[in-house]
Amino acid sequence: MSTNYDQRSPEEIENEIESTRTEIDRTLEALEERFSVRARIDNAKQRLDTAMGSAMDSAVDTLSPNITSIIRMDHAHVVAAFRRYRSHLPTGRKRAMVANVCLALDVHAQLEEEIFYPALRNAGAQSAVLDKSVPEHDEMRTLIANLRNIDPTDLQFDDTFRRLMRTVLHHVADEEAVLLPMAEELLADDLGRLGWEMTRRKVALLKPHLGELTRTTARTFPIGSAAAVAGVLALGWTLFRSGRSRHH
Repeated sequence: MSTNYDQRSPEEIENEIESTRTEIDRTLEALEERFSVRARIDNAKQRLDTAMGSAMDSAVDTLSPNITSIIRMDHAHVVAAFRRYRSHLPTGRKRAMVANVCLALDVHAQLEEEIFYPALRNAGAQSAVLDKSVPEHDEMRTLIANLRNIDPTDLQFDDTFRRLMRTVLHHVADEEAVLLPMAEELLADDLGRLGWEMTRRKVALLKPHLGELTRTTARTFPIGSAAAVAGVLALGWTLFRSGRSRHH
């Protein structure tokens, strides 16, 4: 049933938003105990510092995490953005944060559908969670398309983004609890290879959006974290190009 915005006062809308945010915060506490954006960025920076003193091929291997780690880092990125979102933020920042989340989800869903889910199925995985994963991605895509056509000043903007939050958090919880442990068991010998395949594909998908990604990340996260993320992306792309040229 659609919400009748004309019958609700701004105070009622704000109270509903705050209630939803509190519920989301409770859900995220357990998730953030398992993965922290800042910790992962700091860890990536340390690995980058170590890799810089090694040969290029060795550095590429070091920088490419296994596929389940990549998926967990993607989850961490989006979850952290959700925690920073507030309905009272300036319009420009809200627009940037939502754009950042939507781009991350678009790329993440495509990577899972192209690489992760087929690998699980080829390994004989059978799970209701796996069966409903693509339909859940489609639901996210519908909400993302709606968000991109709604002005942040519209009351429907916050409501639609909250619906996206709920859908994504449910999806993340299922993957963290079921699919990722399953992959680590069934694909144990291929996790690294699949991780490098996903890394290369991710760089290719993000390349046309690097300007948008850097700009919106800077407005979504603290300056230090944004700089670290931009540095990882830039070096990752350099390594990818160098590695490709060496192989061709």
